[in-house]
Amino acid sequence: MVDFRKSFLLLALLIAVSAVASAQPFQCFVNAGVPPIARSEGLAEEVGQVVLQCTGGTPTAAGAPVPTVNVQIFLNTNVTSRLLTSDGWSEALLLLDEPTPAEQTICGATTTGFNPATGTCPMVGTGGVSNIYKAAGAPNIWQGRVTGVNTVSFLGVPLDPPGSAATRTLRIVNVRANANQLGLSSSLLPTPIQMFVSISGTGAPGLSNPTQTVAVIQRGLTFSLRTADGSADVNATTGVTLNQCDGANTTAPGTARGCWNFRARFAENFGTAFRPNTSGSQNMPGTIYNTESMFTNTAFPDLSGIGRGNLANAGFATQPTQLQLRLNNVPTGARVFVTSSNIAPSATVSTSASDITATRTSTSGLATGTTAGTCAGFNGAVNVGYAEITLSSGSGSATFNVTAADPGVISYAEFGVIVSFQPSAVSLGTATANGNYAPISTVTTASTSASVPRFADVATNLNAFTINPCRTNLLFPFVTNQGGFDTGLAISNTSRSPFSADQTGPCTLNYYGNTPGGGAAPAPQTSGAVPAGGHLVATLSGGGTLGLVATPGFQGYIIAQCNFQYAHGFAFISDLGAARLAEGYLALVMDAGLPSRTGATSEVLAH
Repeated sequence: MVDFRKSFLLLALLIAVSAVASAQPFQCFVNAGVPPIARSEGLAEEVGQVVLQCTGGTPTAAGAPVPTVNVQIFLNTNVTSRLLTSDGWSEALLLLDEPTPAEQTICGATTTGFNPATGTCPMVGTGGVSNIYKAAGAPNIWQGRVTGVNTVSFLGVPLDPPGSAATRTLRIVNVRANANQLGLSSSLLPTPIQMFVSISGTGAPGLSNPTQTVAVIQRGLTFSLRTADGSADVNATTGVTLNQCDGANTTAPGTARGCWNFRARFAENFGTAFRPNTSGSQNMPGTIYNTESMFTNTAFPDLSGIGRGNLANAGFATQPTQLQLRLNNVPTGARVFVTSSNIAPSATVSTSASDITATRTSTSGLATGTTAGTCAGFNGAVNVGYAEITLSSGSGSATFNVTAADPGVISYAEFGVIVSFQPSAVSLGTATANGNYAPISTVTTASTSASVPRFADVATNLNAFTINPCRTNLLFPFVTNQGGFDTGLAISNTSRSPFSADQTGPCTLNYYGNTPGGGAAPAPQTSGAVPAGGHLVATLSGGGTLGLVATPGFQGYIIAQCNFQYAHGFAFISDLGAARLAEGYLALVMDAGLPSRTGATSEVLAH
């Protein structure tokens, strides 16, 4: 009897434990894993996939309808996943039980029992005996619909509780977000992109940790302008300085005068800021592919006939990472060329570990029909192709595709920029340049037509190059036409020589001093053009050649500004008529020295 009682009590305990186990509540635990980095410039950045691991509940009885739920996600910024239809059906997808590529079936395909009247895929239970989402032809992927600026809904999803002995997995993929809307953090911690998950309906499970960080925001790109050899930044005030009278690359870029004048550098700030694209499937759940595309399957059906769009396009990016160089305020008469491929790494740059291969696109604004030039002598980079940037009102751009990038390396790409002009046909001025991701867009919400990814215009202009006047500034420290004295001046244009090209330009004489009785100094006057090998000759009392008029009674000093590089001056002071005395001196050149015109080394004499 005692043994019977003990056995009865043990049996009752086992039944109670079994009842508790079978009554385990249906519960899902939300997890986003390690959040990826989103580029702060981005308007359509991929966020991390969110996984719901669900346990408990009672599996739907065999043959009974599986309860349906609505799964909804909310971001703390705009959702910008591509829309496949004008009424909100998008590329965002919900996967059940991690279907392999061979198992993946979209709800809505003809093999899944799609109900066109309700727009759903009804399913019946198996009593937990088998996984209903793994059966041949069974739907296991549901398409999301953008139902608000920050919301995606997966409607009418049959969700079969797995019971206590199994786990049901829900994976949300292909969600893009407007990172630029949230901006960069003002603290040491990055700005998060957050997702809140909600499940509603008759069979809805409880949710643990429904709010997840699905990305953190960081500036993706740093743009700079580097010297021709890549060793330093160009001068921030002037950029590269070019003399108008010298001309630049006046034959063909990359030939007689060398190659690029400076480099445009695009540097990523984290290892996945530059990404190639793919045209193939990326459809293994949970796999990180490090491309601009997301979860893709080229075998997905075209559901345009039922108003859902072509699912074969879901997840695909419009283009790889694109880098855009933009020029503004280019002086009239100047032409600008850019190398058509990445010229980094440079042997003179210590941080030369660049693994980017970039090629210009056919729609980048580059002129067609140009040929490769040779950049010999620039760190071994030879036979680098280039093309001319088409300018309109001094502005133009070139866009490059990233075709390969190592996510384990923080890389950069550099493109040589070549300026070409004829001395007589170019104006003076400073051109600016900026670098940005492309394409630039103002579309900040989900769209059927806007590119993915796309970017805000956050670029800052940098001074790229300045075309300076060719000028010599001469100081005549004392001149006089008072007290019976007179002064004669001579300015020679010595640009005509075996060592330099001819230059022609006027001289402006600026007077500092007074006239008799404390009168004001004469106003500045400008001569006619002094030809190469020619001279400007005048006296204060009588004026002179090339249109200079007399300045009688002036005493003081003169600064002559001549629009050619090789001006030299001489002055003499004498009594009127130079009958009894005269003293002469060389004008002082007020400018920085130029390199030797001759290129020869010889004895230097002075007096």
